[in-house]
Amino acid sequence: MTDTHTHLNFPDFASEIPQVLERAREAGVDRVVVIGTSLESSRDAFALAEEHESVFAAVGVHPSSADEAPDDFIAALREMAVHPKVVAIGETGLDYRHLPSGETDPKMRLKLEALGSENARDLEWAIADGACKSRQADVFEQQLELAAELGLNVVIHQREAWEDTLAIVTRYSDRLKAVYHCFGETTERLSELMNLGHYISFTGIVTFKNGAQVRASAAQVPLDRFMVETDCPYLAPVPHRGQRC
Repeated sequence: MTDTHTHLNFPDFASEIPQVLERAREAGVDRVVVIGTSLESSRDAFALAEEHESVFAAVGVHPSSADEAPDDFIAALREMAVHPKVVAIGETGLDYRHLPSGETDPKMRLKLEALGSENARDLEWAIADGACKSRQADVFEQQLELAAELGLNVVIHQREAWEDTLAIVTRYSDRLKAVYHCFGETTERLSELMNLGHYISFTGIVTFKNGAQVRASAAQVPLDRFMVETDCPYLAPVPHRGQRC
């Protein structure tokens, strides 16, 4: 058994990595993949993979970290990604949940209020959101290009950005395969991915009371097309929901 998506590189586990891996082995989990979400966390994932035989790494920049990534971030990822214990690029993708227009930074609000006109404020928000989406897409595509170049698969994070994510990934469908991590979409969207030859990964959400849609999708995925993940420290399954996973 492989846990295909963990964040053992996060501070939540800093003091007990050997113990966590031992508990995993006792539970029948022989391998874990530690996922990068920024250059720093990718380096931490890479270090854990080098240190522990049962640990492998994925290196990448999460869409929420896109603005922080230096212009030459892809060179640093490439340097790590050629190592045999790096098994994928990611997690990368698009995330529109926390665009500038949805933020509540008081200073930003005051600045926009000073513009006076509601149309002017709407235009400023639209420009800010557009810039954020454009940066995410650029960082995403650079990582897809790297994965295709190196023959690696991609771990995709998608939240409230389905159409844009699919449009970008579809352009690479003949060059790489992706796993859609923490899948929570409808069976119709599941079919889109199945037709493109990609993989699906499920988390503890399949045990949640409000996880009926996820369970319906999971029931339709062939056994050779889905993966399982903890996404630890997030998304602990029932009856441990709300605790560190």
